[in-house]
Amino acid sequence: MSDESGARLEAVKLDGSGPLYDQIRRAIRALVIDGVWAPGTQVPPEHALMASLGASRMTVHRALAQLAGEGLITRRRRSGTIVASPPASHAMLDILSIPEEVRRLGAPYDFAVLSRRDGRPTADVADRFALKRSDNVLHLVTLHRASGRPHVLEERVIFLEMAPQASAERFSETPPGDWLLRNCLWSQAEHALSAISASASQAALLAIAPGDPCLQVERRTWNQDAPVTAVTLTYPGGRHRFVGRFGPYGAV
Repeated sequence: MSDESGARLEAVKLDGSGPLYDQIRRAIRALVIDGVWAPGTQVPPEHALMASLGASRMTVHRALAQLAGEGLITRRRRSGTIVASPPASHAMLDILSIPEEVRRLGAPYDFAVLSRRDGRPTADVADRFALKRSDNVLHLVTLHRASGRPHVLEERVIFLEMAPQASAERFSETPPGDWLLRNCLWSQAEHALSAISASASQAALLAIAPGDPCLQVERRTWNQDAPVTAVTLTYPGGRHRFVGRFGPYGAV
């Protein structure tokens, strides 16, 4: 055993209170939560924990299974158990810049506009975004990345009556959502959060398996009663969580 592995094993200190499996769970949980074991750190294997802590395999297995259930560790059959990366957090009630969202994670950001269509919506797009076939819209599909890894897939329509300047915008430097925040007024917004399974096309773009869980945010904004934009944001479910903080009189 390497010095580093031995040090990690010695760091697991039991407090002597309650069932042994729960002492082991709490000891490892504290090391993860306090940042002593960073994401990606190799957790000592079951046999090493058994020998060091005087515990049975079932006891150690139960503690690790509960930690995996909490999302604190990831268990892999061949490569062992590692500390999981924390899911990204998002403010549920705000209209946030996705580049800013990524930067808050400490990751470099980039994006690519995968497709663009100006004019009347197709029947499929009209149905999915509750548009009239006579609406004049810009339809964009954009992939946002963090550290080169797919972060969120964005499908957006912009109502050109309210944002006619979007027709001339190439979105080469600024992604569509940020461009709208800088160039268009809005007075109301609504959004809905859903759990979905990734379609084959979504999975290919997000680098996940078809059927994997995703978090989907559907957002619409208006200026007075006139629609400005409608967007669907699809996040790989295992990498993200959404947070809303509010008081008795609304968001805080």
